Amino acid sequence: MANVKDYIQMPNENIDMIAATSVLQQQAGEIRNKPINWASYMQSQMISPEDFQCITSLDTSKSVYMQANPSQSVKTLLNLLSHVSKDSTIQYILVMIDDLLQEDRVHVAYFHDYANKRKEHIWGPFLNLLNRQDGFIVHMSSRIIAKLACWGTENIPKSDLNFYLQFLKDQLTIHCKAYLKDMADLAKRVQTVVVVHTHGHHHGHGHGHGYNLHGSHHDQTHQQHETYREFNVEQQTANAENKTIIPANEYIQSVARCLQMMLRVDDYRFAFVSVDGISTLVRILSSRVNFQVQYQLVFCLWVLTFNPLLATKMNKFSVIPILADILNDCAKEKVTRIILAVFRNLIEKPTDPQVAKEHCIAMVQCKVLKQLSILEQRRFDDEDISADVEYLTQRLQNSVQDLSSFDEYATELRSARLEWSPVHKSAKFWRENAQRLNEKNYELLRILVHLLETSKDPIILSVACFDIGEYVRHYPRGKHVLEQLGGKQIVMQLLGHEDPNVRYEALLAVQKLMVHNWEYLGKQLEKENENQKQTSAPITGKA
Repeated sequence: MANVKDYIQMPNENIDMIAATSVLQQQAGEIRNKPINWASYMQSQMISPEDFQCITSLDTSKSVYMQANPSQSVKTLLNLLSHVSKDSTIQYILVMIDDLLQEDRVHVAYFHDYANKRKEHIWGPFLNLLNRQDGFIVHMSSRIIAKLACWGTENIPKSDLNFYLQFLKDQLTIHCKAYLKDMADLAKRVQTVVVVHTHGHHHGHGHGHGYNLHGSHHDQTHQQHETYREFNVEQQTANAENKTIIPANEYIQSVARCLQMMLRVDDYRFAFVSVDGISTLVRILSSRVNFQVQYQLVFCLWVLTFNPLLATKMNKFSVIPILADILNDCAKEKVTRIILAVFRNLIEKPTDPQVAKEHCIAMVQCKVLKQLSILEQRRFDDEDISADVEYLTQRLQNSVQDLSSFDEYATELRSARLEWSPVHKSAKFWRENAQRLNEKNYELLRILVHLLETSKDPIILSVACFDIGEYVRHYPRGKHVLEQLGGKQIVMQLLGHEDPNVRYEALLAVQKLMVHNWEYLGKQLEKENENQKQTSAPITGKA
């Protein structure tokens, strides 16, 4: 399988790297400016005279010395990593290695050549450092592993690859939780300050002056900005006092950056999918992470979609609905650009036209056409955005013209975003299509049952109950099939749901499961609906 670089010209590595790992870079700059007293290490016989001579030469002129003495340079750097235990010294060595790899990619080959001559893998020393307590050591080691894995001619072995990708996946989850917790704590602090500020002004200045609950939005926004500023000053002060202690979420961009690099290589993509990596990306994107992390993680999805097989499977992870939501809320051009690029790949890259059609329908149902029409009115510096908007608009409009009611229904169901769209209430639709829920080993019926079992959304539950009832009503063996799939019991449980709309639709579904005389049931339902209209506002479950 071809590498992604055969398809596209990637963004400038150096610029992207610095932008995405600013915290790590800032720390690296501080560490770089604190040289190590190597003489004391040699005097205490902790390093050999040979390593002392080499490391002091590297300190003076890294790149020049390494190109003249590649084998010795790598040997010394790895020796020091394995024999020195002090965090600050290991940090310094890692920064030096990272600088060497960044300055010239031929240096990556020097590390691989040295390890191969010794019949070893270069990954071991750096993978071991991922278990350290110091955050900088862990994430600088991770960054070095990514460069060695992506910039050389030798791929990381499968067992080490799975370990490393699992590490990146776990770190993304940990840092995302930390980030969201910090944002929630900050929001509470802002809210508290605003309430106190409001209370003080309301009582201190009387009505019509200063700030009150119904007063100046400008004052409220200013107060929030002040609180954010206070928070940032506190963070900077804490970092200045003890630079090795940094909130876990500060490294999320560095972790995402490593993943961006790894997923450029096709072999690594499949390994990432095998450790359930796509689900992790989608789960984090569905939370409120900042736009830089959004961009990086969508970039990872984009690179994955250059593989036709992965592009075919992608929306099984609900990628389209999540990206459509982000596109709807997005204010950053770079995030808009990368989402549109993913959407285009999801249509262009699958080899099966039916899959491309399903992706188009999914985008239509997620209101992407509406967003495209809004984007058409805006001016963008990037010509690719305009080209992608034009392409997507044409493809989605064509798919709407070819759309059958069953295609629409199936795509809505697969998106897990049921709503009271017209197709559900159409008696003609159910007469003609109820039996089609049995296709592909009851795929769509299983999705309905799964939604009934797992969804917390009252509208989804109401619609799913209604659909189950219509399936049973129009397919003679429907009751038996539903019982086999465990659906009947789940519908019965929903009779006690807290939402009245869900209870009502569950009751109708149970009646359809129990009653054989459909003409009689139809009349009874009509009476029940009339009674509801007379006694109270109708409960329809419609959004």
